Amino acid sequence: MLDFSASIPDSEIVQYLKQTVQYRQICRSLLSQKIIAKAAQERGITITPEAIQREADTFRRKNRLERAQDTLAWLQEQQISPEDWETGLHDRLLSQQLMEALFDKEIEKFFAENRLNFDRVSFYQIIVADEKLAQEVFYQIEESEISFYEAARLYDLDEQRRCRCGYEGIVYRWAVKGAIAAVVFSASPGQAIAPVASEQGHHLFMVDQVMPAELTPELRQELLNQLFQEWLEGELSYILHNQ
Repeated sequence: MLDFSASIPDSEIVQYLKQTVQYRQICRSLLSQKIIAKAAQERGITITPEAIQREADTFRRKNRLERAQDTLAWLQEQQISPEDWETGLHDRLLSQQLMEALFDKEIEKFFAENRLNFDRVSFYQIIVADEKLAQEVFYQIEESEISFYEAARLYDLDEQRRCRCGYEGIVYRWAVKGAIAAVVFSASPGQAIAPVASEQGHHLFMVDQVMPAELTPELRQELLNQLFQEWLEGELSYILHNQ
């Protein structure tokens, strides 16, 4: 397999990153890793070879690299050595361990203080530009002349939402704008909601399900990631402004 990197000088790679406005982000990522390594060392956090092996096995199963030769072929395709790969696994594990050491005990308090923001709703939405059209479509849905899904396919401004029959998925309360959140989270499932105006246009909603906040393992990890990134950004800013 052709090794592209072997024929490209490092200086050209750096120049390309600058020209494509990626250089600064790469430097920030490298500095972030140094901050993480230093903070982990100060707290006595280490990653064992056994932990790296477990992480490697998990990665291989997830990517269907069942045999050792499959993994070696994948590494060759990515143009990285087994040692580089293990270093990457080590760094990811170190970040996770540090994240948990710094913030794991704060998650339940943070969740309790912001519980309302983590209510979720599954809903459908139609957005049209004209208020009169919005009212007309709402009445048609109310009188069962057309279903909400059919109306979304016919009238919604957004092509992708039309293809989804208006389905917006499951979203947290914090991701929904104030006035709209108040309407959506107080609605009865299956009932069309009268038009609500915003800068985007005139919205019609139909709620599928409202789900009270629950501290699931997935949300716990999201919150850990959020608190850790905020901490890391603070550390980066301090270093960059005091150089």
